[in-house]
Amino acid sequence: MLILGSILALAAAALHVVIFRLESLVWGGPQAQKVFGPQSPEQIAATRQMAFNQGFYNLFLAVLAALGAALTLLGAVTVGATLVLAGTGAMLAAATVLLLSSRAHRRAAVTQGTLPLLAVLATVLGLLI
Repeated sequence: MLILGSILALAAAALHVVIFRLESLVWGGPQAQKVFGPQSPEQIAATRQMAFNQGFYNLFLAVLAALGAALTLLGAVTVGATLVLAGTGAMLAAATVLLLSSRAHRRAAVTQGTLPLLAVLATVLGLLI
């Protein structure tokens, strides 16, 4: 189960790196607008700094989860699983906040939260078994 949890954590990390790219590197461009919806040039300018910061938040969670998965797979289970649970747990918590706070973003919240939820469950089960 720890291997499965690590694989799911790596998948969640990869998704959050994609989100980082959209929010911090290509905000306002065609790809970001396809994902987040069309915005006027004024809206893009008004939200660019917030999106930039939020993207790095997603990147840091991805690094935390990926590092934890790598350490777990290399045999450093205590440290690795702790980092996996910290990274994917924070991802899941953020997705839950989005799910509960915005009807318009429920699909995005489920997309963002599914892999972290599965990673948390598999990791906890792996630690208990």
